[in-house]
Amino acid sequence: MNNADIIRKHYAASDRGDLAGMLAPFHPEVRWTEAAGFPYAGTYIGPDAVAAGVFQRIQQEWDDYTVAIDEVLDAGDAVIGVGTYSGSYKQSGVFFAARVAHIWRLEGGQVVAFEQFTDTELVNRAIRAS
Repeated sequence: MNNADIIRKHYAASDRGDLAGMLAPFHPEVRWTEAAGFPYAGTYIGPDAVAAGVFQRIQQEWDDYTVAIDEVLDAGDAVIGVGTYSGSYKQSGVFFAARVAHIWRLEGGQVVAFEQFTDTELVNRAIRAS
């Protein structure tokens, strides 16, 4: 399995709501960076921190939050996922959709780093409406 396949499996697990499958390829010291301005902005170290600081918060705060990846680009030790985030913020009921790019870095078949790029203003408008 190549690195792009590993990331495709992560996205497939996300589509199923399979947290264990999402975390499976993460190195124990993975550095996960959410974009500045995003509600969960910052860098999380380790799978447990990513799960608690990002994935679980999204599940608690959003209805029908999806990450629809249109394209996975294989650049060897780097993989890029391009797609769209969407969902409705529970407190406001306001829907948003924003394009997203993820840059994944892998070593030895494990994700060692992740960085997110998205239009954070579109996300924050849904939050501010509450």
